Amino acid sequence: MPASIILSNLSLSTPDGRSLLSNIDLTFPAERTGLVGRNGVGKTTLLASMSGDHVPQSGRVLINGTIGLLRQDVQSPAGVTVADLFGARPALELLRRAERGDASADDIAAIDWTLETRLETALARLGFDPAPDTELSCLSGGQITRVRLAALIFAQPDFLLLDEPTNNLDQDGRKAVTDLLAAWRGGAIVVSHDRGLLETMDAIVELTSLGATRYGGNWSSYRAQKAVELAAVRHDLAHAEKRLTEIDGKAQEATEKKARKDSGGRKKRAKGDMPRILAGARKDRSEDTGGKTAQIAERRRAEAREAVDTARRRVEILQPLTVKLPASGLPAGREVLWLDRVSAGYQPAQPVLCDLSFAIVGPERVALVGPNGSGKTTLLKLIAGELRPLSGTVRVRPDFALFDQKVSLLDPALSILDNFARLNPKEGANECHAALARFMFRADAALQIVGSLSGGQMFRAGLACVLGGPAPPSLLILDEPTNHLDIDSIEAVEAGLRAYDGALLVVSHDEAFLQAVGIMRRIELAGEVAHVKGGIV
Repeated sequence: MPASIILSNLSLSTPDGRSLLSNIDLTFPAERTGLVGRNGVGKTTLLASMSGDHVPQSGRVLINGTIGLLRQDVQSPAGVTVADLFGARPALELLRRAERGDASADDIAAIDWTLETRLETALARLGFDPAPDTELSCLSGGQITRVRLAALIFAQPDFLLLDEPTNNLDQDGRKAVTDLLAAWRGGAIVVSHDRGLLETMDAIVELTSLGATRYGGNWSSYRAQKAVELAAVRHDLAHAEKRLTEIDGKAQEATEKKARKDSGGRKKRAKGDMPRILAGARKDRSEDTGGKTAQIAERRRAEAREAVDTARRRVEILQPLTVKLPASGLPAGREVLWLDRVSAGYQPAQPVLCDLSFAIVGPERVALVGPNGSGKTTLLKLIAGELRPLSGTVRVRPDFALFDQKVSLLDPALSILDNFARLNPKEGANECHAALARFMFRADAALQIVGSLSGGQMFRAGLACVLGGPAPPSLLILDEPTNHLDIDSIEAVEAGLRAYDGALLVVSHDEAFLQAVGIMRRIELAGEVAHVKGGIV
């Protein structure tokens, strides 16, 4: 039987019982499928259900074949090595004993003499070849992602389940993943915001609160079909609103007409122009007719209101997020960041950065780029004051905001609304709610505890709390901002940052994002001891 994954009447919920997806019927054949949808809709939970890591609320997941799962989490316990990820440590230790001449005859019979070559081949496909005994704690996030992918390929599953596989990867790493999937002959379900990677898919499955919908073709094909859908539902909404207005108008006319007729009847009864029995009968008929007319009118209004609400919900689901920022007030040419001959690292004898000097003035837009492990995270810690330089000077304008990948500026124990109030203490309750609503945290959504949010929701909450206030920071530092955002949110953030008048320092491997926000200069960290390599773009 060909490899496939079949979802039958599947419903998923969060650990706290919040419904995510309901009654999903879907089949994934052995093709490359991009799984997309807004942050928090349930993409990661769906992958976890397919892999057996999450128990569905109801329904079934039928797997024909074997599964290999790449999770977003790249944290690894101390002591875990590359060989452990491949499940090859015992076999390699046996091979080493044989090489030393310490193996028994039974050991030698059990040795897999091709193991090392197969390990090297799998790692080479991802462009990274560490020694098998290398501890994962010594590697960068991007390097760990490459090793995890290589371990999946080594196991040769029928289906790859990849959750944001290009997160933390440099350009070479992203290309390696794209090439890997292009040559993959099994099935692959890829949760990704990487538009370049999604262009290589055979199909796109979109998850919304309405369910799951499959679109044949790649990302561009999907977007074209979605544009047609959005135009259609906007037309439906306009028609439904017009119909509701017409029904309300006709009901009002009928009410006014009946009122005039009833008024005339009362005047005739008052004059005594008709017998009392006839007047009473007409009054009863009028009341009976009026009651039936009112019921019919109310039923039509209810149906029209339901049509409007349905169309509005569909528009809400399809309508992308918009981000509009107030002015930061940063004067042109004002220095916001200055480093002079800075060396830094975690061991004085082995600095990660060496003799680094550069400055950023408003409203410059600067990209900090470089391969995985070149020192980008170390430099951000220096700027934020989390790490002291071994030598040299770091000076930064105090009204800056750093969005690291954990969005540490938010208190995870507080709600989004409470975080906004904490970071914008002069704003009233109405202003807080209005600002959060612009970032799609409306009503009860603003009361969600930050620690319970998905990665994308958390980043969007951070943007809302910092950029939704009355005065954005003069320097905005973003560390891989597209890693956890859904694509609609990425495009909205791009539009907002294009209009931002402050200075930007962006760490990103997403070339489309860098171009979209108008990067003016690149600082490239390169080499074993990182130094500035780039210049004006």
